[in-house]
Amino acid sequence: MEHYRARNTDPITSWQAAGEAKDLAKAHTALILKTLQEQGPLGKDGIAYFAVMDGHQVARRLPEMEKEGFVRLTGNFVKSIAGRAEREWCFIKNIV
Repeated sequence: MEHYRARNTDPITSWQAAGEAKDLAKAHTALILKTLQEQGPLGKDGIAYFAVMDGHQVARRLPEMEKEGFVRLTGNFVKSIAGRAEREWCFIKNIV
């Protein structure tokens, strides 16, 4: 599934940046999937820690990955780095 990272009304520079971000998003998706396969279910901060990514990068990918059927919420909550509750995610299937 293609995720558009620029709006129709955005300038050409935004569309160029969105094109470059597409490859980065694919790399992030692969890292997140690998991390969940190896570590088991984790929250956003746990995924970021083991994947050596920023939590914001992980947070942007997870809903996209859920729509594509790669991950799902477990229904459990785990503690974030800040000690707050965050949703736990688990691996479903790999990228074909």
